[in-house]
Amino acid sequence: MDKLRSLEIFLATCDGGSFAAAARLCNSDPSTVSKAIGRLEAQLGLTLFQRSTRQLRITAAGQRYADTVRKMVQDLSTCEDELKHLNDSPCGTLRINSAVCYGHLYLRPLLKAFCEQYPDIKLELDINDFHVDIIENDIDIALRTGYVKDSRLVARCLSPMDFLTCVSPDYLEKYGTPTCPEDFHQHSWIGFRIKETQQLQPIFLPDEMGEYMPYELQRSHITDDGEAMAYMCADGLGFAQLPHFLAKKGLESGELVSLYPYFRPPQPDSGVFAIYPKREYLPAKVRVFVDFLTRSLADTGEGSTYTWAEKWKPMIGFGR
Repeated sequence: MDKLRSLEIFLATCDGGSFAAAARLCNSDPSTVSKAIGRLEAQLGLTLFQRSTRQLRITAAGQRYADTVRKMVQDLSTCEDELKHLNDSPCGTLRINSAVCYGHLYLRPLLKAFCEQYPDIKLELDINDFHVDIIENDIDIALRTGYVKDSRLVARCLSPMDFLTCVSPDYLEKYGTPTCPEDFHQHSWIGFRIKETQQLQPIFLPDEMGEYMPYELQRSHITDDGEAMAYMCADGLGFAQLPHFLAKKGLESGELVSLYPYFRPPQPDSGVFAIYPKREYLPAKVRVFVDFLTRSLADTGEGSTYTWAEKWKPMIGFGR
């Protein structure tokens, strides 16, 4: 067995936590994995794993070796990607990680056209709301609302993140329309709990001059799922401050209306970003995907400094 294959099995054992799990990851069998680890330990003169009948535990030496091997494998993968970049034909597997709502509402509808345009690219799509380590998890590109400040990564802004204060027409017909922020104390409000921090998303409402200020309101209902929040709002359970990509479908269908003009948080990390590892040569498969996504968003009225929400007509305006 060649050394690189042994190292791949070693990392799979570290990640899987057992010979059986490593065998599944490597399309092998547990006995082959066990023998490969044994040969590697004999070559190194080190014990990489402490074994018992019920547990496999990596040693301190094994962990140090794993860190070095993982970096070496990643460097090799980067080198291969850079060499492939010399070929103008984008190909291979593109591993995409996306925030849940953005992935379902914005990304998924574009995938068929992308695959038809680039048939030699195969997709692996991972959708969740956690900021995973892109390099550690071998992800080519992540689509995130907000970006991780990491010098190893490039964060390219796809659009700002604009918020709209939404409600269903049926709710307004039944309970009336607020005329000032204080009126919201008499209305139901749907709050959003951020999964990673468990904090409630702050609410910003405009004063009489149209300047948005943070506002304390009791939430009648709370959810940690963005799409659920949009549906609850459309179902008439109350007001919700929705990011533009969550509000778009309901506003266009008439299930929702926007009470005020859009609000754009001033923080630089409040936008939607395409995040990928910093490299001298960006792999062709990543480059064409980012270009395709940028063009597709432009067709819907979104770019790095604007969204369609800027032109959406609210019920109450402030002379913008």
